[in-house]
Amino acid sequence: MAENSFPKRHVFGRPKTRRPTDRFEPKRTERQRAASKRQREEARYGFAKGDQTPEKRMAPLRPGQVRITSLIVDELTRALSVILKLDGPADVLMKLFFKSSPHLGVRDRGLIAEGIYYALRHYASLRWAMRPVHPDRAPRLAALVTLARQHGLEALPPNSIGREEGPLKNILAAKIEDAPAHVRAELPQWLFDLIEAQYDDTAVLYPAMLEGAPLDLRVNLLKANREEVLAELEKNGVQAFATPYSPDGIRLPTKPGLTQWPIYKDGLVDVQDEGSQLIARLVHPHRREMICDFCAGAGGKTLAMGALMRSTGRLYAFDVNEKRLNGMLPRMRRAGLSNVHPIAIRNEKDNRVKRLQGKFDRVLIDAPCSGTGTFRRNPDLKWRLSPAEMDRINDIQKNILEEASKLVKAGGRLVYATCSMIRRENQDVVEAFLAAHPEWHLVPALEVLAQQGITFDPEAAKRFGDYFQMLPHVHNTDGFFAAVLVRD
Repeated sequence: MAENSFPKRHVFGRPKTRRPTDRFEPKRTERQRAASKRQREEARYGFAKGDQTPEKRMAPLRPGQVRITSLIVDELTRALSVILKLDGPADVLMKLFFKSSPHLGVRDRGLIAEGIYYALRHYASLRWAMRPVHPDRAPRLAALVTLARQHGLEALPPNSIGREEGPLKNILAAKIEDAPAHVRAELPQWLFDLIEAQYDDTAVLYPAMLEGAPLDLRVNLLKANREEVLAELEKNGVQAFATPYSPDGIRLPTKPGLTQWPIYKDGLVDVQDEGSQLIARLVHPHRREMICDFCAGAGGKTLAMGALMRSTGRLYAFDVNEKRLNGMLPRMRRAGLSNVHPIAIRNEKDNRVKRLQGKFDRVLIDAPCSGTGTFRRNPDLKWRLSPAEMDRINDIQKNILEEASKLVKAGGRLVYATCSMIRRENQDVVEAFLAAHPEWHLVPALEVLAQQGITFDPEAAKRFGDYFQMLPHVHNTDGFFAAVLVRD
């Protein structure tokens, strides 16, 4: 959902305007000012002056443990009171929250963001342990439980616990081993059943889905090569590694302020998961060809294909979201691409699509999907998804594949891709299409990559057959699926 689809209101309770005298100082409530004072005193003395005994107030911390301040508790409570309602994308709501909180420092923002993501990743066990209280109706208790799970009960300031001490200790004493299987997997019951029916290695899949995803970069081949970028990062003291599969990828264990780096501003790199980079490689675009990215979105795969084409030929980027397409324009300029043509369409049957039938050498369908492969980055998706929504998306996938296939000329290539790990969105869609269209045939995806010097463990070929699939617990990437089809 686009950011501007939310009503223009201040969901986090900050005023829209400030008095001229408050121009450089955000207006705070008395509680917030008191929390800031406590934070300053704790940082200087190890305890707040108003407390009678510092020993009673601040328990000793373990080596490397983080001290949580009252301000962090208060602000995480404010964030969770909105985000745990699950009525909008968490990344959009977090952006709004931090925009409304200019008083927060870098450390505070980092701890609060980690707390939000922890609560979303472990929402099933959080809700189970807090029952019958719902987390979004008791956000302060939810914030305390989250922080205590992350950093230990002793890291919390006692004055922030107050009357919640009893409930907090009872919740922390709950044993996750006693919870139902779907709760231990941190999934809704219906989605847990789907995954259990499809995978036989869920014991390692579920923990992997709860981990934070690394930051992957794609080197822009128009401006640099991977060795040059790695050398530049090393020179500046940034830890980075070559990705194991993509020849253009770099992995960063941490997530620094990338947008301020010269290599980013100058278009030498762009943010893109390794699995997504490989889907662009499955299209295998050549110079001077006519290529289509049918569901271009923000344009990550579009830009990757444009670089592989060396900015020659014509690369059309179709999408129903004009705002997202417009967001691609500065990325195109930064990347130095001149062969990309973004076109907003109403739907897959738009007349602008029909006029181009049979014209393209290669078409990529980055189909709308459940996003189950991105739970590491977007943990709120699993709680906002429903069986009815998956049914709706599934129908769209079939319609898009049917219409987009008409764009491909005889002998041309079609790549159907999703960031889903669910078979009904992937193999089932492709197999139904092939059954209805004998003029198309499946090409082994790993052979397409092998032609470009990209190799996988032979076990992958046995497990996934002619399809391309990457999984968090196998490849340490987002979950991706792709099928390579050729028109006879």
